[in-house]
Amino acid sequence: MTQVHGNTAPNTAAAGDRTGLGRLIGAGLILVGVVLLSLGAYLGPVRYATSTPGKLTVDNCTVEYKYRSSSSSSRKKTKTRWCYGTFTADNGSAKDLNAELKSDALYQRGHVIEARKVSDTSYQLDHGWTYAIAVGCAWGFGALIALASGLFGAVTGFVSAQASHQGLFRACFAMVAVGVIGLVISLLVVFFT
Repeated sequence: MTQVHGNTAPNTAAAGDRTGLGRLIGAGLILVGVVLLSLGAYLGPVRYATSTPGKLTVDNCTVEYKYRSSSSSSRKKTKTRWCYGTFTADNGSAKDLNAELKSDALYQRGHVIEARKVSDTSYQLDHGWTYAIAVGCAWGFGALIALASGLFGAVTGFVSAQASHQGLFRACFAMVAVGVIGLVISLLVVFFT
């Protein structure tokens, strides 16, 4: 009696391709996490620390309406408040007669707004250190989610169910949970400051 043995190489090759793709995706997620971490540091505490504090004396404020198309037939309208006036640095190092910043309200002429000069032509409201740190933390916790997922993918390829990877899975799951909770808390702090 002759037995014919099947070739298991295609299944092994397909699993190897999936593992390689999973590891590549994991490496990409690690890269995304590093970029998010860098952005968080820059957009949060670094940008706040390197900006120039001062005051903007309002000349006028306007509302800009933009329409965004959505998947439905209705169009969504967004409104942005802009205030224009004279920015004067607290230390007297800068004065700009044509400063503009995105505002949280419409102010009357002569109202003084705490502001920060971020670059040569860019200004923002001064929300304080708490806001800047919360923004940085929000980006950082988002980066933690990407880094944990990427680490798991880079090690296992997202397809391995080996017992040796259970500890790694639990650790990465805990990191993702911490990232989600930290992100939510940071966004709440940003919203309420």
